[in-house]
Amino acid sequence: MSDGAEVVDVAARRLDLAGTRAFEHPGSGQERRQRLADFNTQWLGGLWREATHGRPVDGVALAAVGSVGRGDAGPLSDYDLVLLHYGRTLSGDEVTRLADRIWYPIWDAGIRLDHSVRTVSQCRRVAAEDLTAAVGLLDISPVAGDAEVVTAARATVSHDWRANARKRLPQLAEAMAVRHRRHGDLAQSIEPDLKEARGGLRDMRVLSALAEAWLADRPRGEVDTAYGLLLDVRDAVHVVTGRGRDRLGREDHDAVAALLGYDDPDDLLADTSDAGRSIAYALDGTLRRAGQSQRARVLRVGPRRPQMAPLGHGLFESDGEVVLGSGRLLDSDPHLPLRAAVAAARANLPIAPTTLENLATRCPDLPTPWSPLARGLFGDLLASGPGLVTVWEGLDQQGIIERWLPQWASVRSRPQRNAVHRHTVDRHLIETVVHATGLVRGVGRADLLLLAALLHDIGKLPGSHDHSVTGAPIAQTVMRRLGHDEDDVAVVTSLVREHLTLIELATRRDHADPRTIEAALAAVDGDSDRFELLLALTEADAVAAGPTAWTDWRAALLGQLAAAVRARLRPPAPAEGEAAPAVVPDDVVRTLVSGEPHVRVVSHGGSYRVDIADRDRLGLFADTAGLLAAEGLVVRTAVLRTHDGMAVNEWHVESPSDAGPEQERIVRGLMRLATGDRGPLSLLDRRRQFATRPSGSSTIGTPGQPRALVVPGASTHATVLEVRADDRPGLLHELGMAFAKAGVSVRSAHIATYAGQTLDTFYVSDFSGRPLEPAKVAQVVAAIIDTCDGAI
Repeated sequence: MSDGAEVVDVAARRLDLAGTRAFEHPGSGQERRQRLADFNTQWLGGLWREATHGRPVDGVALAAVGSVGRGDAGPLSDYDLVLLHYGRTLSGDEVTRLADRIWYPIWDAGIRLDHSVRTVSQCRRVAAEDLTAAVGLLDISPVAGDAEVVTAARATVSHDWRANARKRLPQLAEAMAVRHRRHGDLAQSIEPDLKEARGGLRDMRVLSALAEAWLADRPRGEVDTAYGLLLDVRDAVHVVTGRGRDRLGREDHDAVAALLGYDDPDDLLADTSDAGRSIAYALDGTLRRAGQSQRARVLRVGPRRPQMAPLGHGLFESDGEVVLGSGRLLDSDPHLPLRAAVAAARANLPIAPTTLENLATRCPDLPTPWSPLARGLFGDLLASGPGLVTVWEGLDQQGIIERWLPQWASVRSRPQRNAVHRHTVDRHLIETVVHATGLVRGVGRADLLLLAALLHDIGKLPGSHDHSVTGAPIAQTVMRRLGHDEDDVAVVTSLVREHLTLIELATRRDHADPRTIEAALAAVDGDSDRFELLLALTEADAVAAGPTAWTDWRAALLGQLAAAVRARLRPPAPAEGEAAPAVVPDDVVRTLVSGEPHVRVVSHGGSYRVDIADRDRLGLFADTAGLLAAEGLVVRTAVLRTHDGMAVNEWHVESPSDAGPEQERIVRGLMRLATGDRGPLSLLDRRRQFATRPSGSSTIGTPGQPRALVVPGASTHATVLEVRADDRPGLLHELGMAFAKAGVSVRSAHIATYAGQTLDTFYVSDFSGRPLEPAKVAQVVAAIIDTCDGAI
């Protein structure tokens, strides 16, 4: 088989079997690879017959590993062959001569060959010492000769693999992580390594190895479709380059796309990215399943009961995942996917695949436009920090994101050919949101900043010449779908349209030219609050894009422009004044005169309004906020007012336990607190202890220090303080206690939580009802910051 003409025929035949016509119809990939597998087996079988002179040789076989062994080799894939024997049929020299008679014709044919000669016991020893070899030998398949030798080798290696799974699993995970760091993420690369990158072909072998260890089932369905697509792309790369490469280079995008029937190479890259994401997601979940299974084997002493840590709303943390404790809410609560996503992202945990599937298939759709509760939960999800990335990917894999935001499908896995970008469009949007969470303290509306971050590149669609202009009306549609009022819709639409304006002015225009400043002012309609939002979005966008988009030089230029613009901006209007005194109904007055507070609870379908009226006293605000927190209620907004010695307050809350507020319990609690009995607050410390907190040490997306700002000119009768901080259980109670200890009376307050951040405005006065003196203001501000900085 070393004749020159025959050699040429071998190479030509492999390419002919995978020629252009072999890519012409759906499903052709599997047929093409089967024809290649048949050819490989036939040709190698011919070499075996020539090498053995057509005589059977007991106890000796030619076997294949890798893609040839699996039967999914590409047109120009390497051959990875093993000459297997028991070590007793042929002498060592005879085995060597037999191997040479097989290897040399393959080399003469120009085929890259990885070869070895081993006994069954040597295979076992190599697999025990070399993790990569062990995974490869799990796929060993007979090509020619005595198939029982191959069966014995595979059975032995598989048995040892299962027996040593406890030790090998951490090694496998670490080796995989090292490989991913070296070769990157297939889904996020413009020139993906189809084999070695995260989500690539080699990761499918890891999935099979985990299943072979009996630690987890191998995922099927979508992941197999993704695998087939990557094999098709690899085959096309072989054909158009004439080389057995595994990297889809930029120079090959057009030819590979055309061969696979794509009109636009970006569509090819998008589908390739989707395939990589599916495999990576399946691998992450399977690794968790394998770890859970392994821990169960080690810890089991009789039946093992899962450890369930409650997260609220029927959700629990179990074995490193968020799971649903009961399916009773699935068919009735459209907010459950949002609640699960918030709980998981805050805890930096994935949602269990089965729970995700149930959320996707059984929960009803959210009504359009969204309710205030849904908007609040979505804001909390966006504000969750680095945990958002993993949770969003799981939701996206199950189609939940597209149900929430149909426009997301247009940018899902879309490639970016701009050299400064390191991610696909959709991943860049999520990374921008994560980085924006670190800037929320500098803006008044954290939720609008995060929504603009999520939508700023939503206009990067095929054929779009200016994605900012294209994206603005799309963002407007999304905001209205989410149920935002028209003022908020206008702000986010403007931010999307102008999100490139400031960085372009900062880096391309003269800051000393008045027209540069006028252009910046025009972009935000001269509004200082909108300017701060746009400035934060600009920074988050650049940081998320990559290190070449956010350098010290660019940051300095943007800072210089910001200083010049701020000097020209009109001063912000004073904060909204104290709420007009409410008209207190006679029946409420009579209740208060009798010595009892008045409480009324109104349900709003998943959230509640709690109206509370009581005789005003020092510390009432702290006691009321603490009581609601102790009852497990989460305050979303509140308006607090005092009038003629009466406090008339409106609290909007939700209940993670699904148990609504009980009027009588609140009444009894307020009455006990008024007498100095702190018993009703006893549960508050326990709730703080078990509050969900992000895991890990990442500082990405950390909002920074809390802020307490004095709003000058906002009131002639009180000192107005604005507080911005991370929300947490009992924070309002702690702030109220800080005011009470400082001897400060809360005349009224406007409480709001946007995307996990408090934006609370307090009108406070001294005992005589006058605004605070400057020294007192400084003392109170320091106390507020210390309170917000306190640990859970």
